[in-house]
Formats: sequence, structure tokens, C-alpha cells
Amino acid sequence: MLKALIFDFDGLILDTETPEVLVWQSIYREHGFELPVDEWAKTIGGYGISNFDAAEHLSSLSLGRLDVDSLKASHLKESAKIVHASQILPGVISLIKQAKEKDLRVAIGSSSPHSWVDSHIKRLDILHYFDCIICQDDVPPGRTKPNPDIFLKVLGTLNVKHDEAVVFEDSINGVTAARRAGIFVVGVPNQLTARLGVSGDITVSSLAQLSLYDLNEHLKKRR
Repeated sequence: MLKALIFDFDGLILDTETPEVLVWQSIYREHGFELPVDEWAKTIGGYGISNFDAAEHLSSLSLGRLDVDSLKASHLKESAKIVHASQILPGVISLIKQAKEKDLRVAIGSSSPHSWVDSHIKRLDILHYFDCIICQDDVPPGRTKPNPDIFLKVLGTLNVKHDEAVVFEDSINGVTAARRAGIFVVGVPNQLTARLGVSGDITVSSLAQLSLYDLNEHLKKRR
């Protein structure tokens, strides 16, 4: 019996990933280089697939002429402007409201720190929808996605079993973490993560394509 929905944050509730890559592309081109987008995309949701660092890579391409910390500061400043003007992705609130109508628990499980997730959740005025928010800060260092710790912590906090929850994820690292936790996962790849072949137990291009009824029908077929 379905009791809880667990949402990733970056790229799933809020599109923070497209602004990040667009700003990196702009910075790279400003210095005469191209960002290796496929390599960067592997870091989305955690560093299980790649340890690629866009600032360190660009500094290396410039033979050390460009300072890593300055590049990161410039990127953060410009991408933050875009992200802070961004709104919730389609279908998210509708699905959450459907869940609440059925008395399901709703949570966030994110590899980002609370300082990042909580600030946006408050800005978007959606904190009241969530029964718990588990982030990078809530698990041991190095145990974010693709490790299952974040999702296992959510299950424990909500007091639900792995087969009573569904995870929504946009990245390979997130899908892997959900599977390692034994939780049914809906893959919702974005333009970046679709390049890596992200797929869950079911996969949709947008949560606007999925209702709670549809989700329950998929779960029935799985049993």
C-alpha cells in the first residue's frame, strides 16, 4: 500500500540544473573553451558517476591562468540570479495535492545542503506540503546519492517501509540511490540527464504527465 511520495529537489521540483550549465557554458566560451556537457551532467544528483569539477577543468585548460575559486564565485553569482527567479516545475504541486488528499506523506530527499533546499522551499512558499526534508547535512560525509542513505533516512523519519513509498528522480545518481534503498522510482529526466539515459521503474518526461491514479495503476502491475 502506497503511503509516501519522496521527491528529489534540484531538477525535479525546481530546475536549478539548466541555469547552472548555461552559466558554465557562458563562462567557458568567454575564455575560448567549450564545457563538456555530457561529463558535467554525470555529476547531477551526486558524484557517483563522475568527480568532474567545471571550475578545476577550466583552470586546467587555461594552464592555471584562471583561478578556481574566482570561477566558482562568478558562476554562483550568475546562476543564483536565474535560479532565484525560477518557479516550480509543471505537475509537482498537482501530484503533491493529490497525495495530501489521500493522506499520503510527502518528503524531499536531496543531495544538496539544507541551506540551499530550505531557502528555495521557503521562497516558493511550499514548506507546508512536506512532512520531512532530508538533505546532504543529514547523512554522513560521502554518503549522499548514489548511496541509499538519504532515502533510507526519509523512510525512517516517516516510519514507512521501502515498498510503501515512491521516489521521483531526474538523475542516474538519484535513481541508483532509490533502487539501492529498494524503493520504486519514477524517472523524470530533464534535457541534461536525458543525455545519460536516465530511466526509472517507469519514466515520464514531466510530472505533468502523471497522476496519483496513474501511479497506483503502475504499482498494481508491479505486484
